[in-house]
Amino acid sequence: MTGQEHSNPRLAAALRYARAGWPVFPCIPGEKVPATRHGFLDASTDTDKITWWWSRNPDRNVAIATGRPGPDVLDVDVREGGSGFAAFNRLLREGHLDGASAYVRTPSGGLHAYFTGSEQGNGRLPGHHLDFRSRGGYILAPPSRVGGRPYELLKHQDGTAGLDWAAVTRLLEPTPQRRPDRAVDRPADASRLAGWVERLPEGSRNDGLFWAANRALEAGLTDLGELADAARMAGLEEREIARTLASARRRNDRPFGPEPPAGRMPEPASRPRDAEASSHDAPGRAAPRLRVREPEAEAS
Repeated sequence: MTGQEHSNPRLAAALRYARAGWPVFPCIPGEKVPATRHGFLDASTDTDKITWWWSRNPDRNVAIATGRPGPDVLDVDVREGGSGFAAFNRLLREGHLDGASAYVRTPSGGLHAYFTGSEQGNGRLPGHHLDFRSRGGYILAPPSRVGGRPYELLKHQDGTAGLDWAAVTRLLEPTPQRRPDRAVDRPADASRLAGWVERLPEGSRNDGLFWAANRALEAGLTDLGELADAARMAGLEEREIARTLASARRRNDRPFGPEPPAGRMPEPASRPRDAEASSHDAPGRAAPRLRVREPEAEAS
């Protein structure tokens, strides 16, 4: 380890991940928001580039681009409204998590389980508080911090197995559950929505992406990667895309929250409104305090 790495633990961690073949990139200190223009698309294993990133700002969080050549990661979420550990322990008992190479405690008290990377897409089971990060996704890694709390390595072991997300979905949700359509003319697939987002003019891109993401989530389309790609083609920056999609997911996770209006694709706004995606959330509302819970079974 060089003197610079010794004095900069986040640089040292980023280089360690890169030497393992995992592409990394920086995020804003204390947040999950990418610090580079194109987010995970800028992820690299180039030691000179990585050193330059963290030499300029040693406090930047360390993000790993998931999916081959990076890892696949199962994200066990913990929120005030529920925990993913019940589903996690069921997967553990059924042998779906055998061969995980690492377990990391997240700032919310949840868990990241690392597996060999694959070409699977990202996935989400909101009813079970589980997310899957693979091709087209990313996660923060130790020693990153969010809200003053760190990502902490709990266990590291030899493991080369992957996680079959389709098998996980079949076990936890054997019968696909789709929300009933509230409008006959609602877009039925991500491709149609993505095509609409890609054609949005400047001034309506952010709001249009938010609208399309809500339509996709309501239709049960949990992978928003195609919409993100379309937004990039339309000209939105990576940070705006990440915040807008996160805002849409939060809105759809609220069991009794207001639902966005259903219906046909709206006309683009006539005045500029490419505001930060955080503007879609209620202003001035403090984030709920998360209840920290331990796994019910020892990860092995």
